Amino acid sequence: MKKTILTASALIGLAALSLTGCSSSDKFPNGVVKVYNWGEYLDEDLIAEFESEYGIDVIYDTFTTNEEMYPKIEADPSLYDVICPSDYMIEKMIQNGLLSPLNYDNIPNISNIGESYLEKAEDFDPDNTYCVPYTYGTVGILYNTTMVEEEITSWDVLWDEKYSQDIIMQDSVRDAFMVALKRLGYSANTTVESEVAEAAALLKEQYPLVKAYVIDEVRDKMINNAAALGVIYSGEYMICTEENEDLAYVIPEEGSNVWIDGWVVTSGAKNKENAEKWINFLCTKEAALANFEYIGYATPNMAAREDIDEELLNDPGIFPSDDILDRCEFFLYLGEDADNMYYEYWKQVKQQ
Repeated sequence: MKKTILTASALIGLAALSLTGCSSSDKFPNGVVKVYNWGEYLDEDLIAEFESEYGIDVIYDTFTTNEEMYPKIEADPSLYDVICPSDYMIEKMIQNGLLSPLNYDNIPNISNIGESYLEKAEDFDPDNTYCVPYTYGTVGILYNTTMVEEEITSWDVLWDEKYSQDIIMQDSVRDAFMVALKRLGYSANTTVESEVAEAAALLKEQYPLVKAYVIDEVRDKMINNAAALGVIYSGEYMICTEENEDLAYVIPEEGSNVWIDGWVVTSGAKNKENAEKWINFLCTKEAALANFEYIGYATPNMAAREDIDEELLNDPGIFPSDDILDRCEFFLYLGEDADNMYYEYWKQVKQQ
């Protein structure tokens, strides 16, 4: 290693730099907030904006599924301050004491969230005690109109042998079983084992036709014409059609899942007030609009909607109408026994 000899004047210069340099505490005088969110689920330019406005350092990590996120928080609720689970997982976390009630004095921008969405959220979070809705949407079929000639109206098409190795499914227990259960005419929240077993048998029957079970990769595969049909979250649809005009989205007539993802504060949060400031910031009109334009998922922020193009607001794939929502249902937390039952049948499907 080359040895460097510092003169006295050089040492004085370094000392001066250390005194005038910006330390972390200078840049972020109001501490830190640890955020855990879905991948590709935030316009990350907003992180720098939040840090600049609030003087709070954001430590930002991502997860792929609710089921990946949950055991980490269960093992250590202080690992993150603020997270963004889905409805049924929020219900589970409430029941298991993993969330902290929100102090709405720190979240005045809750006034921008539409009353109807707060009411819907009470299905899994009574009195809106723990959760502020962030996005909402549906699960449906994205299909390539150059590869699929018939009109798509039913989940049945995902079992059509002419699309063998041209079908992409969600690698998610609840989403995969929802597709099969809805096709069978059952509730996506059934705890009747014979119905879950019947759905598992249907997924096993479908398995040889499936090109891949994936999560985030559905979007890229469909954009690149790698498959004819894919089960996808509605927010991905807008981005996909911007990149590939041959793609279309449908919510099958048997019904589907409608979901709300929301921001919650963990019971072990070490920076609870900062977490609530984070939520409040994301409820501003400007942040909600930036997120909608970046991630493509429907926003419950009514202030942001004032600046969203009318054509997008009227697209049922993005903002589903009431008649579509009437045939959809939220996932509910079914309890540990039912969770284990679903996982056991899921393993049978995937171990073929």
